Amino acid sequence: MGNSGGSLTTRSTSTGELHQLMRAAGFTDIDDTEALAEGWRVTNFGDAGRRSLANLVQGTGAPAVMVSFHDSDVGFIEALTPDGNSWEGLLNREMAESYEIPLEHFPVGPTVAGALAWSAAAGLTPDEEAIRQTLTGSALFAEELSSALLAALGLPGAA
Repeated sequence: MGNSGGSLTTRSTSTGELHQLMRAAGFTDIDDTEALAEGWRVTNFGDAGRRSLANLVQGTGAPAVMVSFHDSDVGFIEALTPDGNSWEGLLNREMAESYEIPLEHFPVGPTVAGALAWSAAAGLTPDEEAIRQTLTGSALFAEELSSALLAALGLPGAA
């Protein structure tokens, strides 16, 4: 069985502070944190509440992107900036279809536009074609596409 938790990427001055803010925002089973560059960090978690992302962005004052995984097969993306710029998306569409997830709820064009706007609002330099490829591509594990998405969004230090 694969990963059914998620990953959160945001800016924070320290891992300890980020974990504390995540717990306060409603994230559970907070695990490994990887430091990227320029204060960006990727933290794994077990579960998040309905408003956890919004609560975290409000608490940190920093943009964030969260990917919730379904058995490592599918990734549900939510991203938000402090000024309310948000978007949602889906990773591993082919696998999502096998789970009967309605792909029409995650149209690629508007998702790419939202990702580009979020990235610009976060002060990053995105790669539009790479974003589109991660949103339409397939992989054995959705986590692979999630990592590619972070790099495509322009997160410094993302591989």
